[in-house]
Amino acid sequence: MTLKTILLGACSAIAFSGLASAETLTIATVNNGDMIRMQGLTSEFTAKNPDIQVEWVTLEENVLRERVTTDIATSGGQYDIMTIGNYEVPIWAKQGWLLPLEKLGDTYDVDDMLPSIRGGLTVDSKLYAAPFYGESAMIMYRKDLFEKAGLKMPENPTWEFIGDAARKITDRNADINGMCLRGKAGWGENMAFITALTNSFGGRWFDENWKPQFDQPEWKNALQFYVDLMKDAGPSGASSNGFNENLTLFQQGKCGMWIDATVAASFVSNPKDSKVADKVGYALFPTQGEMKNHGNWLWSWNLAIPKSSQKAEAAEKFIAWATSKEYTQLVASKEGWANVPPGTRTSLYENADYEKAAGFAAPTLAAMNAADITKPTVKPVPYTGGQFVAIPEFQSLGTTVGQLFSAVVAGQSSVDDALASAQSTATREMTRSGYIK
Repeated sequence: MTLKTILLGACSAIAFSGLASAETLTIATVNNGDMIRMQGLTSEFTAKNPDIQVEWVTLEENVLRERVTTDIATSGGQYDIMTIGNYEVPIWAKQGWLLPLEKLGDTYDVDDMLPSIRGGLTVDSKLYAAPFYGESAMIMYRKDLFEKAGLKMPENPTWEFIGDAARKITDRNADINGMCLRGKAGWGENMAFITALTNSFGGRWFDENWKPQFDQPEWKNALQFYVDLMKDAGPSGASSNGFNENLTLFQQGKCGMWIDATVAASFVSNPKDSKVADKVGYALFPTQGEMKNHGNWLWSWNLAIPKSSQKAEAAEKFIAWATSKEYTQLVASKEGWANVPPGTRTSLYENADYEKAAGFAAPTLAAMNAADITKPTVKPVPYTGGQFVAIPEFQSLGTTVGQLFSAVVAGQSSVDDALASAQSTATREMTRSGYIK
């Protein structure tokens, strides 16, 4: 055996030993575009941290929520990092299920986070998750179709205007649906939109004594409006459409309007993916009548470490990288400023390069500023949350109600029957859980 062979063998052994000793982080995330992009850039992190490897588990939104909830509630330890929303973070932190993020690094700049986003992730002055992107909801619409129909989007559109405009720009022969909205059942799918819609109609999930309000006229008016709009101007199969399905329809030029998460703006305006990229306009989430309550949501997808993880130090190092200002710069250098994760840092909205590249930056910030999760509707409520109710029971209850409402869009039930079932189900659950005495 030659000296060269011995040295090569030794080097290989050292390299294999280093790879074998690397910690592997298992990260559960949602199959949204920004998260897919993050996975594609993971090699940038592992190159600088060769002692850490990353394994991704990418899931559809409803499936992700189900799996991470089961894992964390049972201390399963299947994931080292979970992608969760600002609904789960304060509830799970109070349960002792999450580890606080206390070693993000001297250059991380926690104070740069938008106050509303940071506040939703903080419990007892400790940060329990870091935001990957933040969002509210707004209208995305085809300016060319509006011009063709002789319409002009108001600065503060009402639902009456939106409904009328959606019907006018619908062209079934050209495969153009005037309005695309979430219909897929789930507390974070169709109920995110329907709850926000009902908030703007003056409705609420519960009164001050936690009595469900589905038997009140505001819910009837809001749900009937939604169902009629989907029937008159929505795409076929709308009861199966969530965020990703509607995004595809809009990018393909098959939606005249889409009311959904502000984060979608970078995807509908990207000429690489969208056939209508140069035709998109933006407007605030609509109001109803004279109430001027936008009712829209405030949401963030966040990275958190479950207490069951045995690799907390490595996990926090990855989170610090993926949610840092440096990561924003990395995405900008690879994909352009218009495609960086939005809605988490003040500095992004003070960045001239971002403002120039992203025509949706100002509308996004305006939408987020219009959201008030402490007062989601015009009537008093005992809960916080825009498109959700910040109690543990909402995850199950919201999905059950979402299934009832999705069935109406599918033509399998009526508005009245769905509301009656929702009232009965919610009353039973709130009584069983001790909210109603």
